Amino acid sequence: MGCKSLEEVEERIQRACLRSGRKREEVLLLGASKGVQAHRLRELFQCGLRTFGENRVQEFLKKYEELRDLPLDWHFIGRLQSNKVKYIVDKVSLIHSLDRRSLLEELEKRAQARGKVQEVLVEVNLGGEETKGGVEPGKLKSFFEDCLRAKGVKVLGLMCIPPYREDPQEVRPFFSLLRRLKSQIELEFGLVLPHLSMGMSHDFEVAIEEGATIVRIGTLLFGPRG
Repeated sequence: MGCKSLEEVEERIQRACLRSGRKREEVLLLGASKGVQAHRLRELFQCGLRTFGENRVQEFLKKYEELRDLPLDWHFIGRLQSNKVKYIVDKVSLIHSLDRRSLLEELEKRAQARGKVQEVLVEVNLGGEETKGGVEPGKLKSFFEDCLRAKGVKVLGLMCIPPYREDPQEVRPFFSLLRRLKSQIELEFGLVLPHLSMGMSHDFEVAIEEGATIVRIGTLLFGPRG
């Protein structure tokens, strides 16, 4: 793994951008580093990767301390418990998984206490899967109204984890739907949402073709984890 894996993923991103008439700089590559030891992230940083996303607060805090000497851009991409917000709100630039009012309220409280505005993405549950977080598409507009009232939280876009399909092409309708939902929100509220966080190792090329601005790549960069 290491630099070679990063180069291979980079080439695939560039080809997907070319196919869809997009510029490479429109897509942020995030290393989804759950279960990966800090020294591996250090290696990828030396190869040129700057943005990493963690799923578990305790694991993130450990790596954050171990890698404090590096100018990493940390994102939080996992399901976030409200009682853990206080530990990360001053350490991550973007939270991908805002999905309920109680979490919004806690983010608002903790961000304002630190005098900052926490940038977030709203996670949308497109497959109606009970095991996954996310706002139901039909409730997105109402939830967004709540988000706009928050002074310490700024929504930059939407995120999804679609149902797994063996054939990545079968996931395309979910990515397309998320893009349309973003457009509807922009039209409804007269604003611009710069980000769509969608696509992982299995399906990121399709996601890029459908408008992803952040792809969350784990296995292809770090190898399978048990």
